[in-house]
Amino acid sequence: MHIITSIRNALVPIHRAGYPFIAIFFVVAVVLGILWEPLFWIGLVLTAWCAYFFRDPERVTPVSDDLVVSPADGHVSLVGHVVPPAELDLGTAEMLRISVFMNVFDCHVNRAPVPGTIRQIAYRKGAFKNAELDKASEVNERNSLVIDSPHGALGVTQIAGLVARRIICWSKTGDRLRTGERFGLIRFGSRLDIYCPPGFVPRVAEGQRAVAGETIIAEFGENLARYGARRD
Repeated sequence: MHIITSIRNALVPIHRAGYPFIAIFFVVAVVLGILWEPLFWIGLVLTAWCAYFFRDPERVTPVSDDLVVSPADGHVSLVGHVVPPAELDLGTAEMLRISVFMNVFDCHVNRAPVPGTIRQIAYRKGAFKNAELDKASEVNERNSLVIDSPHGALGVTQIAGLVARRIICWSKTGDRLRTGERFGLIRFGSRLDIYCPPGFVPRVAEGQRAVAGETIIAEFGENLARYGARRD
């Protein structure tokens, strides 16, 4: 029984959006193998990586209207207050922005950071600069959701990166999301920006790892102490 459980835990589900890519990788591996056998094994390794990239594991999400959880796996690249992008229609006052950068080895399924109804979705064409750069939030291709949460409107932006060429969002305006619910994904390296309503304070620091649907990145409460971190 223990062996069966271990196998089930190791076999993480794959999101259906990855099936065509996995099939393409495998077919290419077979064709290359016909030309030269060692190329098949290289292609097979890349096929396994593609399947790993599109993994879609279950997550245990903390449930509270006062919490913002990470919408993505990756490391926290930016924490600070900035004016949100104009297409979000969130005003010109600075908001707490927390950015999570996903590399090509992170799970790329995106999850709702808060519960609420999607007020609007705004897509913008743009460049494909390094998603870790601060200016990527302004110049890169991106797709933004504004969610009416219990504590006000929150923005979450999917930003394409150097190798990302496809932002996917299957949620629609008017949809009601639960915290941690899947709403989209980005293929092959990217970043998500979260713009929190007034009253939220960060609960992560730059450089920290975040897990989509599980890691608390911000908490509501004017009197809460701000979160700090150190490297030992």
